[in-house]
Formats: sequence, structure tokens, C-alpha cells
Amino acid sequence: MPPLPPITQALILINVAMFCLDEPLNGLLTHYFALYPIQSGLFYPWQVISYAFLHGSLPHIFFNMMGLWMFGSELERIWGSRRYMEFLLASVLTAAAAQLILSLLAGWNNYTVGASGGIYGLLLAFGMMFPNRTIMPLFPPIPMKAKVFVAVFGGLELLQGVTGTASGVAHFAHLGGMLGGWLMMRFWRGQPPFKSRRGPRRF
Repeated sequence: MPPLPPITQALILINVAMFCLDEPLNGLLTHYFALYPIQSGLFYPWQVISYAFLHGSLPHIFFNMMGLWMFGSELERIWGSRRYMEFLLASVLTAAAAQLILSLLAGWNNYTVGASGGIYGLLLAFGMMFPNRTIMPLFPPIPMKAKVFVAVFGGLELLQGVTGTASGVAHFAHLGGMLGGWLMMRFWRGQPPFKSRRGPRRF
């Protein structure tokens, strides 16, 4: 595990604090800051960001914070705080947009919480920047290259989202986070669908 740089550390602390406060407050934070469908009557604009700081269970927050630590720490050191936060914001927003659109089209009324959209964006970026680095996931505990890991998890999310398996999980929000991360990487590199940018490419 890499050491914690400042933004990653702050995000983990905020997420843990929000998780610990929500139950004593009888779900008050969830009521106002979870991402509710637009048609529910409980949607507020700030929810497209605030939902990423809430989690529904101890395993939920544990695995998300582990992913933030594993993938976010190194990316923050490479990008710096500003670009790191820009990237996370893009992933969180596109994850929220995907979930809101699907909720509207499918008539879903369940709220969404969790940093998973941002984590999946970081996962994609890690795979793009270090495609041949070997990593050891907890599930399954099989060493694999980062590019394979990204492809496997992205494929599973798409399969489960289309087939409706693992209900209660916002699979398309995860894929939306990956899309936002991919778009940010393409933007920074000056690759289509964005115009080429002059000067050296850092990533």
C-alpha cells in the first residue's frame, strides 16, 4: 500500500466521518445528501457531488476507501492535488449523470450513495497509465496486469447492469465514473473527441 498524500487522506477522513455521523443522526445526512432520482421530489443539485461522501454499509465504505488508497494515492502524487481533484470530480459527476438518466428512463426511485463512481474512474486511469503493472486484488486473489483488471471489472459491471444481477448496486453509475475518467484522460492528452493541445503531453 502506498503512503497517503494529503487529498486522498482528507477524502478518506471525510468519508469515514460522514459514515460515522449518519447513523446517530438517524439518516439525516442520507436524506439530504444522497443522490435521489430527479422525479422523486427529493433531488437537490448538490447531491450530484455529496452522494459520493456517503456509504450504506461498513463493507461498502471499506472497499471504496481501500480503492481510493490503492489507486488514488499514486495518481495524486503524479498529477498533483489540482488535477487529481479535477479528475475525481469529473468521474463523480458523470457517475451521477449516468445514474440520474437511467433512473429517469427506467422509473427507478431508489437513492444512490458511495464513492464508487470516482473509484472506478481512478481504476481506469491507473490501468491507462500503468497497463502492465501487476496488482493483486482481494477478490479474486489472483495477480493480474492492471489493464486486465480494468477490463474484467468493467466487463462485469456492464454484464451485471444489463442482466440486472447484483441488485442494489449502481452498476451504470460505476460505468459512468469510468467514462468520465476516460474523457478526462483523453482531454488532457489532446485526443479525440477533444482537439489536440499544443506543448508536451504529461500523461
